[in-house]
Amino acid sequence: MPLVRSTMAANNNGSQAASTSKENPLSISWHDSAWIPMLSPANVLDYFSERTNPFYDKSCNNEIIKMQRLSPEQLNNMTGVEYILLHAQEPILYVVRKQHRHSQQQVTPLADYYIIAGVVYQAPDLYSVLNSRLLTSLHNIQSAFDEALSYSRYHPSNGYWWEFKDKEDKKREDKSNSQGSKKKPEEMSSAFQRQRVDMLLGELADKFPPKFAQPKRGDQPVPVEEDRKPGEQAAQVKEEKSEDTPNQNHSSSGSRSNQSMQPPEKRMKLSKQS
Repeated sequence: MPLVRSTMAANNNGSQAASTSKENPLSISWHDSAWIPMLSPANVLDYFSERTNPFYDKSCNNEIIKMQRLSPEQLNNMTGVEYILLHAQEPILYVVRKQHRHSQQQVTPLADYYIIAGVVYQAPDLYSVLNSRLLTSLHNIQSAFDEALSYSRYHPSNGYWWEFKDKEDKKREDKSNSQGSKKKPEEMSSAFQRQRVDMLLGELADKFPPKFAQPKRGDQPVPVEEDRKPGEQAAQVKEEKSEDTPNQNHSSSGSRSNQSMQPPEKRMKLSKQS
């Protein structure tokens, strides 16, 4: 008897392990590429009832009707598990419901499956949705508490306080290190690039040649000023004339002084010639 009990316990443990090792239907999907281009509300149940579909129960009433080649309307007169098309939004979305029929007017929904672009998924139940949302919220709250705890400090004489400098400095260092590692060494310009720049500069110089002023004899060069007002030009002309007059007076007085310095014979000749 102890041996029988141990074997029975081993069998029970094996069955429990096999049941827990089954894959969660919410994390799997199924599709058949040959059916996807021709899906429609008329044949979507036939597509769902493929033997390779893991969501399809082969002991349902739909399989019995399919084997006996009966009309789908006969499902209302049968009892047991059946599949119906609950909603259709051509050509992308179809919703199939698995339900247990007790009578013509009484049914119990068991699961819903949605087909998007030919891929079949099982819709999660309310318990799975709430469980997933609660676990996500708890994980985020725990992460926030852990982050806040890393900034807290305590000393017997000072008590508790917050210190954020270490974390910020570490983040800055990590960021600078990552940016430094990503920086590429500077590359030297090629001969083609340098020649290209020289050619562009030459073209610009040909299109817009520099302007130079033509200075007068004995005058200093005047810088070029493109945008000059007319009043300023007149004032500059007057200044040039006023500068020329003392030079002329100085030259005439110099010629007279030269004549006075010459001997009397030359003076007489110059006077006769004049």
